[in-house]
Order: sequence, then C-alpha cells, then structure tokens
Amino acid sequence: MIIREWRARAAKSNAEAYPEHFRTKVVPDCRQMAGFVGVELSKRALDDKIEYVCLTKWRSMDDIRAFAGPDVGKAVIEPGAEKVLVDWDDRVNHYEVVETI
Repeated sequence: MIIREWRARAAKSNAEAYPEHFRTKVVPDCRQMAGFVGVELSKRALDDKIEYVCLTKWRSMDDIRAFAGPDVGKAVIEPGAEKVLVDWDDRVNHYEVVETI
C-alpha cells in the first residue's frame, strides 16, 4: 500500500469550508477510483491559518499514476478546493507502508 501525503492551508475564519468540501466532493470522487483504499484528513492550528494534511491510501503506484498522471509528485487540486483554501503544496510525498497494526 502507498500513502500519498498532501498539505494545504485555510484561513481560521473559514476553517470548516475545506472539511465540508472534502466530505461532499473529494471522498465520493476518490471512492470511484480504481486502487483507492482510504483517506484521512487531519488539521492543526498555525498562527493565522489551519493546516490540513490529507493522506490518501492506494494499492500501488500504478493506481496513483492513473489518478494523478505521469508526474505522480504533482498535487491534484479539485477546483472547489481552490476556492476555500488560501494556499497549498504543489507537490506531494509518497510513502510505502511497511507495517500496519
């Protein structure tokens, strides 16, 4: 299994907009993709922003390639997310799962 890590930030005054978008748009879309295993969304407070960490789980890099395209390190930003976030990472990180308990 491969974990794909992506980070983004929202204004504290609009902190619930991205989780709502995530639940109503991102999750349903991901569930339709071949090789998608699951996802976790976490958040933490920064000085004037909220940072979100999205960890999607995939069966293989081939499945991620089918989702992200040939440059698997490039972030895939759903257009609605751009409206509720103030900034985001353009690149993602991938991790091979070694052990799950």
